[in-house]
Amino acid sequence: MELAQLRYFVAVVEEGGFTRAGARLHVSQPGVSAQVKQLERELGQRLLDRSGRRVTPTEAGEAVLTYARAALAAVEGIRRTADEFSGLLRGRVTLGLIPGAAAAVVDVLGDFHDAHPRVEIALAEDTSERMLAALLHGKLDLAVVGLDGEPPPGISCQVVIEEPLVAAVRADDPLLAAAADGRIPLAALRGRALISTPRGTGLRGVLERACAQAGFAPRVDFEAAAPAVLVRLAARGLGVAVVPAGAESGAGDGLRALRITDPELTGRAALAWRTSGPPAPAALRLLTSLRETPLFRATATPEPLTDGP
Repeated sequence: MELAQLRYFVAVVEEGGFTRAGARLHVSQPGVSAQVKQLERELGQRLLDRSGRRVTPTEAGEAVLTYARAALAAVEGIRRTADEFSGLLRGRVTLGLIPGAAAAVVDVLGDFHDAHPRVEIALAEDTSERMLAALLHGKLDLAVVGLDGEPPPGISCQVVIEEPLVAAVRADDPLLAAAADGRIPLAALRGRALISTPRGTGLRGVLERACAQAGFAPRVDFEAAAPAVLVRLAARGLGVAVVPAGAESGAGDGLRALRITDPELTGRAALAWRTSGPPAPAALRLLTSLRETPLFRATATPEPLTDGP
């Protein structure tokens, strides 16, 4: 039995298929399949059910999976310990980002790469909901996410941006006439064509949660990941864009921002990481680097890096 066989087996289970596992491991699909079949022959058990669209572990596979993960974690721990004694930092860090966040971390990532050239950094953009799930399952090491409430158990967060949400409307929109001191109640958006980020994002979650508490479902006619696109859609008269305050300036003078009240809506972006166990040294070092940047230091005192769950 070889460690590569265990690594391939775990990857197939986590990715639900040989092709995706191969892409994750940078190995051809036939190579992954051959190694897993060899492992099954050595153990005398069928570990994977290949009959469905998604490959799943058999009963024996579920039992072996626990030990395979433990063996891989032990080997990684040995490597980390040896690297710490030699002063060498290497490995791979996966960082998830909400759309638009990459620009805020480019310099940090460049400096980190210069200091630790043997650490591979992988970036991925996705919705906050999926990134939080990926953090919990170990598919991401760190993520910049949008929050619509408290983070799930097992995740620690440091809020880096907290901004009020506004309704961005054209100068001829009837909402302006009904607004008092540049403010409108959330109920004024009932039945209006809204423009928002997709489901699973922090901003959309804040909007939907507040509307549900107010007794109605928001009518979202257009979706886009980036606030800059949302305000451009609003400027063309396609609806009311619900965006962080200040985003409306990206559409020039054609939009007006109305502060949403009763209740006030707030969008939050946060740096998130797992708290269930110590992170790998490379991820921990990058997390420290990110938290030392001016953007991240500008927030309240952060939680310790080694919080328990």
